Amino acid sequence: MAAALEEFCGSVFWNDSFLARSDADLPVCFQQTVLVWIPLGFLWVLAPWQLLPLCKSKSKKSPLTKLYIIKQMMVTLLLMTAVAELVMAIAEGTGQYSLPAVRYTNPSLYIVTWVLVLLIHYARSFCLCRDSVVLFCFWILSLLCGILPFQSLVRRALQDPISDVPRFVLFFISYGLQLLLFIVSDSESSGFLVRTFLQTQCWRLAKGRSLPHRMIYKGHRKPLEIEDVWDLKDKDRTQALYAAFEKNMKTALRKAQAELEKRKRKKRRRERDTEHMNGMSKAQSQDILVLPKKKKKKGGKGDSSHKDYPKKWLMKVLFKTFLQNLMMSVAFKLVHDVLVFVSPQLLKLLIAFVSDAEAFAWQGYLYSILLFLTAILQSLCLQQYFNLCFQLGTNVRASLIAAIYKKALTMSSATRKESTVGETVNLMSADAQRFMDMANFIHQLWSSPLQIILSIVFLWGELGPSVLAGLAVMVLLIPINGFLVNKSKDIQVRNMKNKDERMKIMGEVLNGIKILKLFAWEPSFEKRINEIRACELKDLLKFSYLQSVSIFVFSCAPFLVSVSLASFAVYVLVDENNVLDAQKAFTSISLFNVLRFPMAMLPLVLSSIVQTNVSKERLERYLGGEELDTSAIHHDSIPGSAVRFSEATFTWEQDGNAAIRDVNLDIKPGSLVAVVGAVGSGKSSLISAMLGEMENIKGHINIQGSLAYVPQQAWIQNATLKDNILFGSELDEARYQKVIKACALLPDLELLPAGDQTEIGEKGINLSGGQKQRVSLARAVYNDADIYILDDPLSAVDAHVGKHLFEHVLGPKGLLQKKTRILVTHSISFLPQVDNIVVLVAGAVSEHGSYNTLLANRGAFAQFLNSYGSQEEGAAEETTAGIGNATGLFKAAYVGTLIPESFSTGVPVLCGMQPQSRTSRAAPCISTQSTTSVKKAQEEPIKNIKGQKLIEKEAVETGKVKFSMYLRYLRAVGLGFSFCVAMSYVGDYVAYVGTNLWLSAWTDDAERYQNETYPVQQRDLRIGVFGALGVSQALFLFLATILSSHGAMRASRIVHEQLLSNILRVPMSFFDTTPTGRIVNRFAKDIFTVDETIPMSFRSWLNCFMGIISTLLMIALATPFFLVVIVPLGIFYYFVLRFYISTSRQLRRLDSVTRSPIYSHFGETVSGLSVIRAYGHQQRFLQQNEKTMDINQKTVHSWIVSNRWLAIRLEFVGSLVVFFSALLAVISKNSLEGGIVGLSVSSALNVTQTLNWLVRVSSELETNIVAVERVHEYTKVKREAPWVTDKRPPHGWPSKGEIQFVDYKVRYRPELELVLQGITCNIGSTEKIGVVGRTGAGKSSLTNCLFRVLEAAGGKIIIDGLDIATIGLHDLRQNLTIIPQDPVLFTGTLRMNLDPFDQYTDEEVWKALELAHLKAYVQELPERLQHIVSEGGENLSVGQRQLVCLARALLRKAKILILDEATAAVDLETDHLIQTTIRSAFADCTVLTIAHRLHTIMDSNRVMVMHAGKIVEFDSPEKLLQKQSIFSAMAKDAGITNTETTTL
Repeated sequence: MAAALEEFCGSVFWNDSFLARSDADLPVCFQQTVLVWIPLGFLWVLAPWQLLPLCKSKSKKSPLTKLYIIKQMMVTLLLMTAVAELVMAIAEGTGQYSLPAVRYTNPSLYIVTWVLVLLIHYARSFCLCRDSVVLFCFWILSLLCGILPFQSLVRRALQDPISDVPRFVLFFISYGLQLLLFIVSDSESSGFLVRTFLQTQCWRLAKGRSLPHRMIYKGHRKPLEIEDVWDLKDKDRTQALYAAFEKNMKTALRKAQAELEKRKRKKRRRERDTEHMNGMSKAQSQDILVLPKKKKKKGGKGDSSHKDYPKKWLMKVLFKTFLQNLMMSVAFKLVHDVLVFVSPQLLKLLIAFVSDAEAFAWQGYLYSILLFLTAILQSLCLQQYFNLCFQLGTNVRASLIAAIYKKALTMSSATRKESTVGETVNLMSADAQRFMDMANFIHQLWSSPLQIILSIVFLWGELGPSVLAGLAVMVLLIPINGFLVNKSKDIQVRNMKNKDERMKIMGEVLNGIKILKLFAWEPSFEKRINEIRACELKDLLKFSYLQSVSIFVFSCAPFLVSVSLASFAVYVLVDENNVLDAQKAFTSISLFNVLRFPMAMLPLVLSSIVQTNVSKERLERYLGGEELDTSAIHHDSIPGSAVRFSEATFTWEQDGNAAIRDVNLDIKPGSLVAVVGAVGSGKSSLISAMLGEMENIKGHINIQGSLAYVPQQAWIQNATLKDNILFGSELDEARYQKVIKACALLPDLELLPAGDQTEIGEKGINLSGGQKQRVSLARAVYNDADIYILDDPLSAVDAHVGKHLFEHVLGPKGLLQKKTRILVTHSISFLPQVDNIVVLVAGAVSEHGSYNTLLANRGAFAQFLNSYGSQEEGAAEETTAGIGNATGLFKAAYVGTLIPESFSTGVPVLCGMQPQSRTSRAAPCISTQSTTSVKKAQEEPIKNIKGQKLIEKEAVETGKVKFSMYLRYLRAVGLGFSFCVAMSYVGDYVAYVGTNLWLSAWTDDAERYQNETYPVQQRDLRIGVFGALGVSQALFLFLATILSSHGAMRASRIVHEQLLSNILRVPMSFFDTTPTGRIVNRFAKDIFTVDETIPMSFRSWLNCFMGIISTLLMIALATPFFLVVIVPLGIFYYFVLRFYISTSRQLRRLDSVTRSPIYSHFGETVSGLSVIRAYGHQQRFLQQNEKTMDINQKTVHSWIVSNRWLAIRLEFVGSLVVFFSALLAVISKNSLEGGIVGLSVSSALNVTQTLNWLVRVSSELETNIVAVERVHEYTKVKREAPWVTDKRPPHGWPSKGEIQFVDYKVRYRPELELVLQGITCNIGSTEKIGVVGRTGAGKSSLTNCLFRVLEAAGGKIIIDGLDIATIGLHDLRQNLTIIPQDPVLFTGTLRMNLDPFDQYTDEEVWKALELAHLKAYVQELPERLQHIVSEGGENLSVGQRQLVCLARALLRKAKILILDEATAAVDLETDHLIQTTIRSAFADCTVLTIAHRLHTIMDSNRVMVMHAGKIVEFDSPEKLLQKQSIFSAMAKDAGITNTETTTL
C-alpha cells in the first residue's frame, strides 16, 4: 500500500524519522494524499443527499440574494485555481521529465468537487433553510487538513527561497477563498454551534432569524413577555404529539385489556374451584359471596384502589411514540461516553511528557490542543444529547396531560367517582412532571453501566488486579442501595397519598370557604390539614434521611475510602516493586473521577424510576379506566317520537341499586313535559340517564336530534358573559339579542360594568344564583338544539322572573315553543300549561298524563296538589278554564308591575346576590344614576372599565429575586442550622483538597526513591493519612446532609403553616378576585418546590461552589501563572451568567404562570363535564386545552434552548481552563514535578462539568426560590378582623336576639359603589322577618353584613346592645346561625359535616337529624353517622344536602337564625317540612328569611322590601297587601291575594 502511494506521489509516504526531531513535519506525500482525500471523501459521500432538492419540482425556488451570488463567485474562482493547476501540470508534463500522477489527479478531483459545491449551492436555493450543514462541515475539515501543508510551505519559504512560486501562490489563494467561504457560510448559519447542535434553525420568527442569543439579549434588557417567546414547531405542538401517542395507546390498551380479561377469568375460575373444594351448595356459596362484598362497596373507597386495571402498557407506548428522539440521543451519548475516556489517556501522555526531559516541545503543545479539542467535541455532543432529552421530557409531559384531559372528558361516572378532581389535577401536575424529569435521565440506565465498565477496563490497564479491591467495595454497595430504594418507594407511595388527601381537603376548603367563615369552622379544618401535613413532613424527613445515607454511601465511600484508597493501598502493598508514580496515580484519579458521575447518577436514576413507577401505575389505572358507555342511548329515527324510554333501567354504579327502573315513556316532538316528584325520587337521575351519564342495566333510550341541557346547579366558565352564552357558537347578533331579552338578562347587562363583555369569575363568582341560572338557560336557548333538558332551572330565580322565563322561553308561547322540552320542576303554578306531566316515585314512573287527566285520576299527584296547591288554586282553575286568558292577564299584571319597578330605572340587579358557593359576591354595583353612562360606555368601543376585570392577570414578578427571599427561607430553616450546614461543607472540601495534595506528594516519592527500596513506614504513613482524610471528608458530608434535611423540614413546616393560616384569615373578597386554581397552585406546586426541590438545590449549589473554588486553588498552586488567566475567564463567565440568569428566571416564571391555566381549565372542565358532553363540545374543549398547553410548552422549550446556549458557552470556558492548565504545564515544564502537573490537569478536567452545574444550579435555585416568593405573596395578603379580640361578648350572648341597624352602609370593594345605602331599622326579640326584593336589591348583602363578611363603610349593627364591630369575628359568627343558599358539604363523615369540633353528643346530633327529617334516611345507611360524604356531597341529592344544612343550624340553635333562599332546591313537600320545623324549633329565636317563594314568608311578623340597597317598605304582610305597595304587586305575580290563602 505504502509503496503504491510512494510511486503515485513520487516521494516517501511515511517515515518515523520525520517526527523524531524538534522541527517535526509530515512527509509531503502524506500531505498530498491523506490530507486532501479526507475532506473530499466526506463531501462526495454526502453530496447526493444535498442534491435531492434538484430532483423535486422547481416551483419554489427562492429569489437570488447577494450572499448567494458572492458564494457562487468565490466557488467559481476556486474552480479556476484548480483548472489553472491542472493546466500547469499538463504543460510541465509534456516537457522533458514526467510528473508523478498525484499532480494530475488532485487538481482533477478538486475540479469535480468545486462543481459539486456549485450544484449544492444551487440546490439549496430550493430549500427553506439555504445554508447546508454538510458544506459547513466540509469547509471546517478542509481548513483543518489544510493547516499542515500551510505551515510546511511557510516554514520552507522562511528557510530557503521558494522553488515552485505558481503552485505556492495558487495554494494560498485557494486556502484564502475557502476561509472566506467558511466565514460567509458561518454568518449565514450564524451561531453554528447553537444552530446545528440545537436545531434551532426552524425557530424563526416572521421578522427574521431569532436565535437563542437574540432572545437572551432581549431577556437581559427587559423582562421577557410571553409574546417574546418563540412559537413551537408543528411537530412539537400538543396536537401532533398527542395524535401519535393516542394511536399507539389505543393498540396497547386493547392488548392490555385483553390481558385483564384473562386475569379476571382466571380469578373467577379459582374462586369457583375453592367453592367446590369447600363442598358448599351453589346457592349457599352465592349468598355468602354477595353479602360481604356489598358491605365493602358501601365502605367507600376501600376497594377502588385494589381494583384490577390494564397494566404494563404505558412505557411501551411512550417508547414507541418517541423512538426517533431516543435513537438520536443514544447516538450522541455514545460518542460523548467514548470521548470521556480519551482525556485520561491524553493526561497520561502529558504527565509522561513533563517527566521526560528528552521529549520534544511540539508533543506537549499537541497534547494540549488535543485535550482542548476533545473537551469541545465532548461538550457539543453532550449538549445536543441534553437538548434531545429535555425535548423528550416536555413532549412526554404534553402527551400525558393531553391524554389525562381527554380521558376526563370520556370517563364513566363510576370511574369519575374513584378519583376526585384534586387527585386528577395531581396526576397532571405531579405525575406527568415525574415522567418529564425521568426522561432527562433515562439514558443513564445504559450509559452509566457502560461508563463504569470502560473505567474499570482502563483502570485495570493502570493498576492491574488491584482494581478489584475497589470494585469489591462497589459491588458491596449495590444491595445496600437496593434496600434504600425499596424503603424510599414505600415512603414515596405514602407521601403521595398524604399529598392527595391534603390537596383534596384544601380544594374543599377553598370551595366551601364561605361556609367555613359563616360557621367559624376554620380552626377545625386548619387542624385537619396540619395533621395531614405533619404526617407528610414526617415521611419527608425519613425520605431525606435515607437520601443522606445514600449520598454518603455513594459519594464518599467509593472514591476515597474504598476505590482510590483500596486500589492504591492494595497496589502498593501487593508488591514492593509497585511504586505509585504520578502517571499511574493521576490517570487513575481522572478515571475515578469519570466513574464518579455514573456512580452518583445510578442511585438517583433508580430512585427516579421508583417514583416514576408509582406515577406510571396511577396513570395506567386512570387512563385505562372505563369509558362512558353510551350504547344504551340510541339515535334511530322513529316518526312522531322525540325521546322514547323503553324498559329503561339505569344505575349510578355497576353493581349498585337501580336509580331509575323500568321507565317507559314516549315524548312527542315539540311537546313540553314536566317531571315532578319528591326529593330523591330520581328526577335528576332520569335526566342523567338521557345524557348517557349512567350505567345501563337493561332497556334503552332513543333520542332523535341534538340536545341542550340546563343543569340544576348552573355551570359558568371563567370567561366573559357573552362567551358563556355563545358557548363556542358563531355570533348571530339578532338571535343573541332575542335570547338575552327572553332570559331577562337585559337589566343585568346594564348593571354589569362592561355589559356582556364583563368577565365572570370562576364558578360564576360575581353573579347571583338567579343570574347564573339565567345565563345557563340563555346558553341553552342560543344553542338552538332540538331537545331541551331542563333540570329545575326555575328554582334559583325569583317568582316573577320565573314567570317571565316560563312565558318567554319555556312555555307554549316562548322562544322554544316548537322544540321538545323536558322540564324538571318543583313549581306547581306552571303545571297546568304543560302538555304532559310525569310523576316519579322512587325511580319509577307512578303516573303520567296531562294536568287534567292526572287530577281526574285522583292518584298520588292529585293528593299532592290538594295538600300543597291551595295557594295556587285560583290561578290553576282560571288557567284550566282558559289558558290563553290567564296568560293574557298575567302578562298585563307582569308588565304593569315590572316596568316602573326594575326595567326602566335600572335597579342594580346584580348587587344583592344570594351567597353563592364560596362568596360574598364581588359584585361591582353601579347605582341608578350611572346606568346611562354605562349605556354610553357600551356604545363606545369597550375600554377597560373599573370593575370589568374581576380576576386580575396573575402577577408575574419580574427582575432579580430579592435577596430577602433567600434570607426568608434561611430564617425559616434557622440561621444556626444554615451556618452549621455551610461549615460542614467547608470541612468536607478542606479534607478533599488535603487528600489531593497528599496524593501529589505521595507520587513524587517515586522520583525521590527512584533506584532504592521504598521505606515501609513511609508507605504506611502515606496510606494512613490518605485514608484518614478520606474518612473525615465522608463524615463531614454526612453531617451536612443530615443537618440540611432537618433544617429543610423545619422550613417546610413554617412556610406551609404561615400560608395556610393566612389563607384562612383573608377576607372573602380575596377569594372572589382570585381563581381557586391560583391558590391551589401555591399549595401544590409551590409547596412541593419548598419541600423537595429547594433543599436539593441549596445542597447542590454549595457542593458546586466549593468544588470550583477548591479546583481553581489546586491549579493555581501548581502553576501560579494560571491566576492571570483566571481573571478574564472569570469576567467572561460572570457576564454570561448574568445575561442568562435573567432570561432563564423570567422563562421559569412564565412557565409557572402559564401552567396555572392548564389546571384551572381542567378543574373547570371536570366540574362542567355533563354540560360539555350534553352539548357535544368535547372537541372544542380538547382544542382549548391544546392551546393552553402549547403556550406553556413554548416557554419550556425556550427555557431548554436558552440552557443549551449557556452550557455551550460555559463548557467552552471549562475547555479553556483545561487548555491553559495543560499549556502552562508544558511551558514551565522544567520547573514542575509530574505529581503537581497531574493534580492540576486532572482537577481542570473535572472543572468543566462543575462550572456548568454551578450556573445551572444557581439559576435553578433562583428559579425555585420564586416558590418562596409566590407563597410569601399570599402570606402578605391583608387579613380580615381578628377571630377573637380582648373584648369578649358576655356568656350566653345574644340572649334576646334584638338587631338594630343604624344608618348602615356597605360596599363590596373599595373602588365600587355602596350596596347598602344607609339602612336603619330595629328588629325585636324573637321576631320573624321576611326579606324580599328583586334580584340585586341587596338582600344577601344584608346577611353578609350580619356575619361581617362585609365590613361596614359607615354606620353600625347592634345585637343585644353590643356593637358587632367591636368583638372578634368568631365570637360573632359562632353565635349566629345561617342556612345558606348553596348547600356545601365536605368530604368526611356525616357527623363531621354536622359537628366538626365534636361539641355535641350523638343524641343531640340524632335529634337534629330527626327535626331535619333525615333520621330515617341516615338510619338506613350501613355506616349511619359515620357515612362517608363524597367530594362536594355528590352522593346526596341537592335536596338532601339542603336538609343536612338545616340539621347543622338546628344543632347550633343560636338565638338568631338567617335563612338564605334555603328551600330553593327542594320540592314543595320538603319545603313544607322545613318551614314547619323552623317554626317549631326556632319559635324563640329571631329569624330572618330571604325568600324567592313569597308564600314562605307570608306568616312572618313583618316583611322588609328592599330595593337598590334601601328599605322601601317594612311592615306586616297583611298591611302591605292592603296598600298599593311593591309587595302587593309581587304577591299578585305569585298568585297570592291575602295571607289566609297560604298554607305555608
